[in-house]
Amino acid sequence: MKKIYLDNAATTPLADEVITEMVSAMKNFGNPSSTHSYGQEAKILIENVRRQVADDLKVTPAEIIFTSCGTESNNMIIKSCVRNLGVQRIITSPIEHKCVAETITEMRTRKNVEVVYLKPDKTGDISLDELEKTLKSSDVKTLVSLMHANNEIGNLLDIKKVATICKENGALFHSDTVQTIAHMDIDFSEIPVDFASCSAHKFHGPKGSGFAFIRKSSGLKSLITGGPQERSLRAGTENVAGIVGLGKAMELAMTNLDAYSKHIQEIKDYTIARITESVPGVRFNGRSAEAGASLYTVLSVLLPFKDPMIGMKLDMQGIAVSQGSACSSGASKPSMVMLMLLDDEELNATTPLRVSFSHLTTREEIDDLCEVLKKIASGHLIENVNG
Repeated sequence: MKKIYLDNAATTPLADEVITEMVSAMKNFGNPSSTHSYGQEAKILIENVRRQVADDLKVTPAEIIFTSCGTESNNMIIKSCVRNLGVQRIITSPIEHKCVAETITEMRTRKNVEVVYLKPDKTGDISLDELEKTLKSSDVKTLVSLMHANNEIGNLLDIKKVATICKENGALFHSDTVQTIAHMDIDFSEIPVDFASCSAHKFHGPKGSGFAFIRKSSGLKSLITGGPQERSLRAGTENVAGIVGLGKAMELAMTNLDAYSKHIQEIKDYTIARITESVPGVRFNGRSAEAGASLYTVLSVLLPFKDPMIGMKLDMQGIAVSQGSACSSGASKPSMVMLMLLDDEELNATTPLRVSFSHLTTREEIDDLCEVLKKIASGHLIENVNG
């Protein structure tokens, strides 16, 4: 059976060039903290990637802290803001990634932090006027945490405008940029965000490797103690091969950014047209079908029938997609994003499906997806008529 992978927002295939670089790095077994030549050779590999990433984001190397993934980065940033920077209030939204949402809930429960949720409208957008009004309503130390691109519906936040609003009101700003780093040209010298996060496996790098961007003026402190690694912001021996893999994947992504983004946007536009033609009554959640307003790698589809087994049915045909985010897979209840966007009647009569693309996705794969969806939709139409 031919297999088709359309769940790139969850993870992406490892690039061959990345594997080659990682294998080479694995042959250097030195501990980067050792002072002898073995250790220093490993250290050089790490620092070369740090400089490369910093150059791509227009920041200083000291502001790039390597971690295991975006989840760790987000946890470190949010918890340290509360524990070490005196944050007493967090402004966020109910449609953040679980690693942000649950960490903020923990800070409210354990540290008595006030949490204010900015409710999205029916398109999934946050009101920046409401954000500014909320910031002005109190002078307590505040952290704003809003993701750059929603991982389910792809809605893009005006990250520069939010960062500016936060700066004007004396608040810290953290953005989960896991879905956008290496997919967009992001310049943190122009965007006054204080903290951001990255996972290499979202752009054809290895799982278990990521980084946190931490503005050097922030004063953030480490949560993991036991060594001076990563500018004393994350103790523990670094994952040298993983960091090297992240660096190579980011190099490939940024070098080919224009070609990759053009191809993927064309694939996304083609998918919208083909699904609309194949499944009458289909809709698209949030702004995911709007070029420029949503991330080009993500399309959130709302099928006009209820089928909790749709993911399994597609998988049986060799097609991998998601019914939500990867961190929510297997859950029987709707995701928080869908609860915010759809009313009870819609939730009971429709099925959300997330299709996400990479530069490897082809039109032929989209044709195959649409043929299978057409058959599944026809089966539901027959069932409804007979019922």
